[in-house]
Amino acid sequence: MEEQIKQIANRIKGLRDSLDITVEEMAERCKRTPEEIRLYETGETDIPMSFLFDVAQHFNVDTSTLISGEEPRMTSYFLTRFGKGKSIERNKAYKYQALASGYKLPKAEPFEVTVEPNEKEMHLNSHEGEEFNYVLEGRLLLRINDKDLILNPGDSIYFDSSNRHGMKALDNQPVKFLAIIL
Repeated sequence: MEEQIKQIANRIKGLRDSLDITVEEMAERCKRTPEEIRLYETGETDIPMSFLFDVAQHFNVDTSTLISGEEPRMTSYFLTRFGKGKSIERNKAYKYQALASGYKLPKAEPFEVTVEPNEKEMHLNSHEGEEFNYVLEGRLLLRINDKDLILNPGDSIYFDSSNRHGMKALDNQPVKFLAIIL
């Protein structure tokens, strides 16, 4: 997990260098502080998916390229077999499986997300765009701004992801859901 974060950090720094932009310019375009950008580029801290989505959107690169270092090539379709999505493990609480990692510049990013039970405080983030979540297994506490919503298997929600949001598994059981980020 730590090695994957360091590799992502190197790709972010490499992208910024290749675009010949400063830390301050990247921070402004991605609505972060220069300190956050510097911290992400060291690989010493978790890099939020919301930041990766913002970088991908603002600099016209694939999120999957930032995550994996592999350039997607498919333009007509990309098939992901059951359990074979590109695995992304940024921290112990969230596991992502990219479901369209081989499709070049997708208009949406679909993921199968597993949230492990965690008693710690919920981490809230935000990113440009919209998000659709469909619960497959378990019960999920979803906080959007100051509103707490409980989603059960088969429940779905569509929301403006520029609102601060975070998730937590309930009942001391993992939650698995489909997330589509637009």
